[in-house]
Amino acid sequence: MRKALFVIALIVCLPAHAGWADWLNDLLGGGSEDAPSAAAPLTAETAAKGIREALAEGTRTAVNTLGRANGFWENDQARIPLPRGIERLGETLTKLGAGDMVDEFHLTLNRAAEKAVPEAADLLANAVREMSVADALNIVQGADDAATEYFRANAGDALYQKLHPLVVDATGKVGVTQDYKALVKKAGPLMAMAGQDVPDLDDYITSQALNALFTEIAAEEKRIRENPAQRTTEILRQVFGSS
Repeated sequence: MRKALFVIALIVCLPAHAGWADWLNDLLGGGSEDAPSAAAPLTAETAAKGIREALAEGTRTAVNTLGRANGFWENDQARIPLPRGIERLGETLTKLGAGDMVDEFHLTLNRAAEKAVPEAADLLANAVREMSVADALNIVQGADDAATEYFRANAGDALYQKLHPLVVDATGKVGVTQDYKALVKKAGPLMAMAGQDVPDLDDYITSQALNALFTEIAAEEKRIRENPAQRTTEILRQVFGSS
């Protein structure tokens, strides 16, 4: 009786995410005609484990999508733009025939992000493992980006601290970004006094890389919510049902 009340309360509390409500209803004993009658009803802990595994798969996919060759550069949604302020300088240099140098500089920003992002995998995996049953079920009941916001809140600062040194290392090894840093070091104070924006290049790349990563995680979360039948492990097949 207590388990039945739990199931009813949980499903009633869910918002209009039909996919999530349907699988919870079916899994926790809601009456799928195809389900074996002898199968034991799943607990909240088992359902939460399935949610964790689905999110772990989603974060792995997001990291792998961005952390590969041209993962940023050839992705219109993730490509890091030139920093505001440098963009105008780039247009001027292009008109003067130095467009190749501008393109090379732009590419190095995205290459640095591409090299750093794979290091986010372990931190995101830890965030998933540390997710409590309450956290997992709150994500199910939350907004469409509830999981993404959970990662931002619980891993965002650690991700920045992890990725930033990698970006510094990557940009420090490339001539065009080394030249930019040297120029900013000399002319930055004067540019600032003149009211021109002088971004810290490594901070800019790291922040942009994280924004792109969270955007990709949000896209994966949307796919999970819209199609919870995506399953690659035994627990996901148990929780989300077999195809």
